[in-house]
Amino acid sequence: MLEVRNLTFTYPSNDRTWCFDFQVDRGQCIAIDGPSGSGKSTLLSLLAGFLPPADGTITWLGQTVDQLAPWQRPMTSVFQEHNLFEHLDVQTNIGLGMHPGMKLSHEQNQAIQTGLQRVGLAGYGERMPSALSGGQRQRVALLRALLRNQPVLLLDEPLTGLDEDTRNTLRAMLLEQKSQGITMVLASHDEEDKQVLADSQWSL
Repeated sequence: MLEVRNLTFTYPSNDRTWCFDFQVDRGQCIAIDGPSGSGKSTLLSLLAGFLPPADGTITWLGQTVDQLAPWQRPMTSVFQEHNLFEHLDVQTNIGLGMHPGMKLSHEQNQAIQTGLQRVGLAGYGERMPSALSGGQRQRVALLRALLRNQPVLLLDEPLTGLDEDTRNTLRAMLLEQKSQGITMVLASHDEEDKQVLADSQWSL
């Protein structure tokens, strides 16, 4: 279970404060609901360790993780900015999520090629991010997160800008992850994404 208790953050630029308090069971998806500017992306950044909370706790399976560095947390993230390394090709961007030294097994390399095929990017492994459209970059970022295989997946508008066929393919892949016990926190304005993926909802 992922538990977020009285997790508080104040932006120094405007003194605006958010407080988050919810839980989600293992293998479930919770949708964080709220208008733009309500704190959804802030919450995901706090969970990932990219922002320091003023107060509160984050626990995973009973273990406190809010004092851990981002790379030590049992989480992986897909943010709207994609966060790809511009100087590395697609397959290296994905592979670094699986092993920081790119010491990949044959099975892992095969998983990258199979994954690229599933998301409609077969043959794109050697392309640079600058040669991709926004939607293609988003697919690479999501595939990297899925293949990293962390127990908690943080999703910030993960399917924005994709055509309907691609959205359906990626929704199916996310549902597969849930069936394997992956826990998800989803921030999305898309009602269909929330209906298909989420088991519960928490409103800001």
